[in-house]
Parts: sequence; structure tokens; C-alpha cells
Amino acid sequence: MQLRLNPSVKDNQIAALAALAIGIHVLESVLPSPLPGLKPGFANIITLIAFAKYGLEAAAWVSVLRVLVGSLIIGTFLSPTFVLSLSGALASIVVLWFVTKIKKIEISLFGIAVLMAMAHVFAQFIVVYWFFIPHEALINILPILLSAAVIFGVLNGVIASKVYEKLKPEC
Repeated sequence: MQLRLNPSVKDNQIAALAALAIGIHVLESVLPSPLPGLKPGFANIITLIAFAKYGLEAAAWVSVLRVLVGSLIIGTFLSPTFVLSLSGALASIVVLWFVTKIKKIEISLFGIAVLMAMAHVFAQFIVVYWFFIPHEALINILPILLSAAVIFGVLNGVIASKVYEKLKPEC
């Protein structure tokens, strides 16, 4: 018996977005960082576009596949780096889930990007504190990390909004 899958155009487009996010994730892994783990999160732009174009489920697939496949490519699967990346991605997905549940307030991609970046950093901070460095002094770098999250969230939100506007006629 042969199993046949018939992916739709939407499935192919989501797979292409996931591949693009994985590529960006891998490229970003070689960028130098002023603080350990501090990266701009450009792959999250693709997650935002997937969310805007196809919804929460597609964005979750893109985000989780980016972390899983990206970690396999760069050799960090099941390492602390993988755990941190996955925790941040899951926190971002939770933000997207809340955004879909809040019907009374419309939040732009720009606002969603900032919320996702802050959730991503905060989740990583909690994981680092609970599992890797349970020291009170760690709290001293949280304002720096959250400030960077806001800056990168703004940057990613601007880029995602501009790219999505260019894609909108095709939606």
C-alpha cells in the first residue's frame, strides 16, 4: 500500500516560509553577539508573516520547524541553546494564541512583534534562571535583555509589516 500526500498550494507556501525561517536562523547563528544569546531574531519576521497570511497554526509550524531543523543543522539539538531557542519560540506562539483570542483589540504586526520579542526573551530568562544559572545577580541583566527585545521587536515589526504589505495583493 502506498501513501500519497497531496499538499495544497498553501502547504507548499508554509513549507517555503519554514525553509526561509530555517535559513535565516542558521545564518543568524554565526552573528557575533555583545551578550550571550542576544540575537535580532530575524527568523521571527517569517513567523509573523506566516501568522498574518495563514494564521496561528501556520505560524506555530514555521516557528517550531525553524527551531528543530535549525538546531539539527547547526549542531545544537537538545543542547542548552536548543532548549532556550525552543522556550522562546513557544512563548512567542503563546503570544500569538492570545492575540487570536483577544477580539476586542486589534494589534498590528508591529505590536505583535514587540510582544513576541519580549515574551521570547522573558521565557529564555526564566529557563536560564531555573535550569542553568539560579543566581539572584542574573536579574541585573534582565532590563538590558528586555530593552534589546523591544528594539529588535520594533525592527522586526517594521520589516514584517513592510514585507507583508508587499505580499498582500497575493493573499
